[in-house]
Amino acid sequence: MPVIRFVREGRDVECYPGENLREVALREGIELYGLKGKLGNCGGCGQCITCFVDVVGESSPGSLSGRTRVEEQKLQRRPESWRLACQTLVQQSVLVLTRPQVGFADADQRIAAAKSDLLPAGPTSWPEPEVDPDEEASSKAEAGETTTSDEEG
Repeated sequence: MPVIRFVREGRDVECYPGENLREVALREGIELYGLKGKLGNCGGCGQCITCFVDVVGESSPGSLSGRTRVEEQKLQRRPESWRLACQTLVQQSVLVLTRPQVGFADADQRIAAAKSDLLPAGPTSWPEPEVDPDEEASSKAEAGETTTSDEEG
């Protein structure tokens, strides 16, 4: 599964491939919004541009979905690495700096440290559901499969 490394917060969060960056951040309690965004955001429609993030050192193409028309229009005068979290789908592991317009003391050091610590490349498949050993044994018995203990006796 892809990992989103939130640099400012110092947290790594797993998500499913194709999951919305804003929804993942809000679910995990990551603070996307400044005061203006807290008081009035569009709820993920891409109209208020208060959920923008900086994608730090995007190493592989395809880590995120491409910029939408809304992003192209709303982020015209912003750096290319800035994205609207509400318009961004995570495909592979990525480093994200929330509220890039607000500086913090050791930003360069944190970003360098986050880049140096390797992230998993991304998903190879959907995670397999965990199976309870008792349930597995009973389902095998129902299917008529024998176990080694049955064969011995």
